[in-house]
Amino acid sequence: MKSSGLRRRLAGAAATAVMVGAGVLAGAPSAAAKANLLAIDKVSFHAPGLQVKVTYSCDPGMDHELVANATALGRGTHDESIAAGTIKKDKLVCDYDSHIAQVTLRPAVGSHFAKGDKVQVAVFYFDTDGFSYARQETVAVL
Repeated sequence: MKSSGLRRRLAGAAATAVMVGAGVLAGAPSAAAKANLLAIDKVSFHAPGLQVKVTYSCDPGMDHELVANATALGRGTHDESIAAGTIKKDKLVCDYDSHIAQVTLRPAVGSHFAKGDKVQVAVFYFDTDGFSYARQETVAVL
């Protein structure tokens, strides 16, 4: 009889632990699950380069920059135009919530962009060790 009562108490304790654990997970902020994400909202011509509207979220204390690169498509290898822009880490709001940033991309020397150009754009986080992550890409017409 003692072993049967002990089993019931252990089963009850295990069930309580599962319920408490589930309550902790349910009570955790849902925004924490979406940290360090990027989404390209809009790409537009911004003479002489481009501008990319990005929705981002990042972990508090993150030590990364947000980078955007663009390459003109359909021009052939002799007329490749590229542009780049960066938002430094001290300009990012990192608190798990989503925020909007406008990244202004400057063309490289000899590169040019115009309305109607088709471009491939990539945005990503870049850390101090040279690694990139959370890369998102799109193709857009300016």
